[in-house]
Amino acid sequence: MSNEQIKEEWTPSVNPWIMVIPVMLAVFIYVLDGTIGNVALPHMAGSFSATRDESMWILTSYLIAAGIVIPAVDFFGKVFGRKNFFIISIMLFTIASMLCGMAKNIEFMILARVLQGFGGGGILPISQAIMIESFPKEKRGLAMSIFGMGVILAPIIGPVLGGWITDNWTWPWIFFINVPFGCIAALLCHKLLEDPPYAKKQKNVKIDGKGFFYLTIWLVTLQTVLDKGNNADWFNATWIRWTFGVSMVACILFFHSQITNKESLIDLSVFKDRNFSAGTVIQVVIQAVLYASLAILPQFLQSMMGYTAFLSGATMMPRGFGSMTAMLLTATLTNRMDNRLMVMIGLSLIGGAGLAFGALNLQISNMNIAIPNFFMGMGMGLSMVPIMNLSVDTLKNDQMTNATGIQNLLKNIGSAVGTSLVATMLTRFAQVHQYMLVGKMHELNPNFIERMQSTAGALAQYTEITMAQYMSQYSLYKQLIQQSTLWAFIDSFRIFGLLCFIVIPLLLLIKVKKTPKVQPVEVKEK
Repeated sequence: MSNEQIKEEWTPSVNPWIMVIPVMLAVFIYVLDGTIGNVALPHMAGSFSATRDESMWILTSYLIAAGIVIPAVDFFGKVFGRKNFFIISIMLFTIASMLCGMAKNIEFMILARVLQGFGGGGILPISQAIMIESFPKEKRGLAMSIFGMGVILAPIIGPVLGGWITDNWTWPWIFFINVPFGCIAALLCHKLLEDPPYAKKQKNVKIDGKGFFYLTIWLVTLQTVLDKGNNADWFNATWIRWTFGVSMVACILFFHSQITNKESLIDLSVFKDRNFSAGTVIQVVIQAVLYASLAILPQFLQSMMGYTAFLSGATMMPRGFGSMTAMLLTATLTNRMDNRLMVMIGLSLIGGAGLAFGALNLQISNMNIAIPNFFMGMGMGLSMVPIMNLSVDTLKNDQMTNATGIQNLLKNIGSAVGTSLVATMLTRFAQVHQYMLVGKMHELNPNFIERMQSTAGALAQYTEITMAQYMSQYSLYKQLIQQSTLWAFIDSFRIFGLLCFIVIPLLLLIKVKKTPKVQPVEVKEK
């Protein structure tokens, strides 16, 4: 039997449905930690005496650290053996989770989150490769539905669980709960997993040190620009221009080294596959919208509507129900209908939900949040799993670890960019709308004068007229700030919604493998 046949026909000795248990447990706690801190962020910022912008590093440092490790997963898998490296990643993630809960200042917290990201970086791509390789092709759709359920449900459950823990215990417990589950996942992986012949430990493996250095510089400087650019007035600040320039040079050098180096960190030849290229772009957009919406919606509910951390997280539950509904539909329909159509429906639902959130105001009921959340979750489920299948459908088994590593690197960057971008959009759009609304607050505007006089008249019953007029102006200005912030949220929701509609035409580039039809056997009558 040739090497190619071994690569394609290998099957594990353990039942793959049993192997799913520790793999999905590791996936769940890793993805969960990408969003579980969202609703607890104000509490953590208060504990560390940090600003909101500084506390955003708690979220983004985790994503960017994972992004640095992901491309090197294939290399570390060859050095340690993929199973061993997977277990090392889980244990590093678990230890770092304990350190996060023990943090007493923002600097230690960010360092612990970086270590947590380094540990978690190997979990997702290896898990995806294991799920794809361990099942026969006819069952991969169902296997990826289960994988997709963990990837989509975990970031949705994160704010709910994080809010409940923060309100009822204290925020460090959102990290401490990872410890027992991480230990269980590592132990079960040691007992149940095995490496395919092409993923075993290899000798004389060399790392692309130059490429790894360029990658690290590129991602760290890019994240610095994204996180600090808004406060520094972006490219009006000299140091932002220099940092961005270094980031772009490092990016170009990284991709040049991957093309010219025979022992490169990642194999870019997978981008020659149209399915992989188009599918990866769509997944990056979905990931950016998912993480941006999970960052922005709790902020809107807490700052504008007065929700508690738990209630703002609980509003995500309908999104989880929508995702579960979509997973059932996906598992049923994945082999019965064109997966591209399913992805198109999913992207349309996400985009429609974003536009629905863009119609919110301050006199809404819970249903105005629940219904768009349900359809957004349903859209995530209907689009994410089929597009993951389509993007790797035309690749070989031995390309999976490299391909999923590249894909997860870009998805992590999308998550970090989406999270950072939405923070900038809120600040800038609020300033724009505040500038526009201030132009209406003048003595030639009869509506403004009438409102100010009526408010001053009501307040004059409790204080002198001069103070009442001052308090009336302050009250109206406070309303102006509130309305400009509301419009900033609305614009952000709409932009992310429209982004989903924009990437739908990319589905035309994706090919679907035609399964050969079994010809009926003709029975001749005697």
